[in-house]
Amino acid sequence: MIVGIITISDRASQGIYEDLGGPALRSAATGYAWQVQAEVIVPDDLLAIQQAVLSLSAQGCGLILTTGGTGIAERDLTPEAIRGIMRVEIPGFGEVMRMKSLEITPNAILSRSLAAVVQRSLVIALPGKPQGAVECLSFVLGAIPHAVKLAQKVPTSC
Repeated sequence: MIVGIITISDRASQGIYEDLGGPALRSAATGYAWQVQAEVIVPDDLLAIQQAVLSLSAQGCGLILTTGGTGIAERDLTPEAIRGIMRVEIPGFGEVMRMKSLEITPNAILSRSLAAVVQRSLVIALPGKPQGAVECLSFVLGAIPHAVKLAQKVPTSC
């Protein structure tokens, strides 16, 4: 599976803060025998997030993992950015990530993690904390290959 990773953070994109989420997801992805094709860091900016997702999709990433921007702070815009360019949202991914995360922390209820199909890619918006991102990815791991296959399927004409 070809994977792209997007870290969404004002501070990390400015070099003020070391990106830990992207490397944690890269390590998890390679552990699943996925090929990480591209990694980018963008600020908490709606258009920057959308452009990064669309760029990675155009590069052939069947799975795009984002980390950051899924909370309720004023600058947390990842769900809105993805919803603005998605073809379809897949609510079950977010529901499972929140449900399983609630077993670990009561703050999981504040998460707005989600999954959607953008162009021909499955995009999963994960929490910004590295451990939370990796855990949430593991919670939905079983559904990812089939979802990517469906997202990449070219519609047939009549």
